[in-house]
Parts: sequence; C-alpha cells; structure tokens
Amino acid sequence: MSKRKIIGVLTMLLVFFNSIAQQNLDPVYINVTNERAAKIVAKLELANPAKEKSVTDIIAQQFRDLSQIQDSRDAEIKKIKEDVALAKETQNEKVEKLKATADKDIEKLHKAYLKKLGTQLTEDKITAVKDGMTYGVVEITYAGYQDMLPALTKEQKEYIYTNLVEAREFAMDGGTSKEKHAWFGKYKGRINNYLSKQGYDLNKESADWHKRVEEREKNKVKDTTSKS
Repeated sequence: MSKRKIIGVLTMLLVFFNSIAQQNLDPVYINVTNERAAKIVAKLELANPAKEKSVTDIIAQQFRDLSQIQDSRDAEIKKIKEDVALAKETQNEKVEKLKATADKDIEKLHKAYLKKLGTQLTEDKITAVKDGMTYGVVEITYAGYQDMLPALTKEQKEYIYTNLVEAREFAMDGGTSKEKHAWFGKYKGRINNYLSKQGYDLNKESADWHKRVEEREKNKVKDTTSKS
C-alpha cells in the first residue's frame, strides 16, 4: 500500500473513532458545551451567522476534547489510588506520569485549538474568546490591582498584566471553575511576591483599598437616594 493510501486510511480511522467517541458523550453535556460556547460567541458580535456557527462549534468541541482528556486522566488516577497492592511511592510515580502525559495532550490540543480559531477570528476576537473561557478574570484582576495601588509604575503594571495573561493561557484549559481560578491564584501569588519586593505592604494596601471601595459604595447609595 502506498504512503498516501496509508495516510488516507489512518485519517478515516481517526474520524471514525472520533465520531464514536462523540456518540458516547452524554447528550446533556453536549448541549451544555454548545450553550457555553454560544454565550462566548454572542459577545464577539460577529454579525455573520455562518461564522458564529463555525466558531461556536470550535469552542464547544474544545470543551468536550478537554473533558475527555481530563476525565480519562482522573479515572486512571482513581484506579491507581484504589489499588492497595501498590506501594504509596509507586502510586505517586504512576499518577505523576499520567498527569504529565495528560498535560502534553492538553498542550497539543491548546495549540491546535488556537490555530482553528485563527482561521475564523482576528487576534482581538481570539483574546475575547480566552476571556470568555476564563470569566474575564484578567481584566477584572488587573483593574483591581490598579485601583488598589494607584501609584503603580508602568513597569509594574506591565509585570502584573503579563503574568495575568500567562495565567489565562493555562486557566482556559482548566476543567472546572476551581481549576481555572487556581491558575490565577498561583500567578497572583507570584505578582504579590514581586510587589512586596518592590516595597508595597500588601496587607495594609488591601485593607485601605477595601475601606475606599466601601466608601464609594456608600456614596453611590447616597447619590441614588438623593436623586430619587
């Protein structure tokens, strides 16, 4: 058989097995992923029904593909931890190998996903998709740091923003809200360590900030009451 025919057969098999896998997914879950993707796409304001459908399908499929990798990983980890015949050290080694393999698969999926989005969307729209998948945490957190620390230098702002953007790349592959927020938590720890070294007393700054926010909220209520 020629090389071209072999590649053709392999491609057909991949499509076939992917189709079978999709059929085995819970229809309710498929519907959930479609709805989540549609909400993200609605905010892009593409004004092009065909493109909206394509992008929605790409995002929904990404949710499903991530879930398959993560669910398979977690199921195997559960089996290993329940195997009392294995020594704890052996269990840990096997678990770490499974996690490493899953991480590689997710990394490949991540790159392929961004390529697919790139065939349909501009860079700013792709960024909007990333924000949609991560609850807009980058902009919310960045605004929070600037509000809490109004004297931040340009370099400090860049450091904060760059780290939040990096966190988003990992968070968008998280299987749950908890996982996504954990990635941002990890990077916020890095940011806070940096700011502490820059001379900020973050405990004091945070306490003062909360007082300012409370005061603003009180003033809003007063303004609303006086206008009515």
